[in-house]
Amino acid sequence: MREIVLDTETTGLDPLRGDRLVEIGCVEMINRMPTGQTFHVYLNPERDMPQEAFAVHGLSSEFLADKPLFAAVADDFLTFIGDAPLVIHNASFDIGFINAELTKVSRAGIPRDRLVDTLTLARRKHPGVSNRLDDLCSRYAIDNSRRTKHGALLDAELLAEVYIDLIGARQSQLILSETRQSFSTGQTDAPRRQREVPLAPRITEADVAAHTAFVATLGGTPVWNEFSKES
Repeated sequence: MREIVLDTETTGLDPLRGDRLVEIGCVEMINRMPTGQTFHVYLNPERDMPQEAFAVHGLSSEFLADKPLFAAVADDFLTFIGDAPLVIHNASFDIGFINAELTKVSRAGIPRDRLVDTLTLARRKHPGVSNRLDDLCSRYAIDNSRRTKHGALLDAELLAEVYIDLIGARQSQLILSETRQSFSTGQTDAPRRQREVPLAPRITEADVAAHTAFVATLGGTPVWNEFSKES
C-alpha cells in the first residue's frame, strides 16, 4: 500500500485571507515503510512574509523571491502524490492551503476522504495531553534534534516515523522480522509437540535385509555404512 506523508509551511493561518504556501514536503511510504522517495519544493508566495510566520519557519521573502510559483510545480506535485492516501498532522490546515492553490490554477481539490489525520489519531490514542509533533517525537523516542525551526520536508520525515509508531506498525514489523529470523535459523520459541505414544516402526525386517543386500553391491565403503553404525 502506497501512502504519502505530507507537510507544508505557509505565510500565515488562513488562505481565505490571502495567506499562501511557501513550502511543500512529501515522503513516500510503501507498506508503512519510507522508500526514500520524496517531493520537496519552496514556493514564491507573491506576497510579503509576516514576522510571525518567519519566526516559525525562517523562510524570508528574499529567500523565496526566486523560487517557482505553485502553478509551475502543480503537475509534478500531483504526479508524485498520485491517488495515494495523504498522511498529515492537522490535515484540515494543510489541505486547506493546498486546495486553495489548486483552485488558483484551475485544478480539482483533494477530497478529504483521502486524508489520514495523525493529530486525530494521536488524540484518540493519547487523550488529554498535548499531541504536537514535537510531543509525539518525545513520546516515541524519535530524534527531532534537527528541528530547530519548522521545515516541510523534515517535518514530513519525522511524521512518517511518528505515524509508524502511532498505528503500531513498527511493532508489527519487529514481530514479522523476528518470525522471519526464526524461520531462517530454524529456531523457534514455541515448544515442539511430542506424541504421547511413538509411532511403531514402518520398516519391516524384509526391508532392512533388502537394503543391506543392496548396500553390499556398492563396493568400497559406502556412506550408508556410517549411518548403520550410528543407528
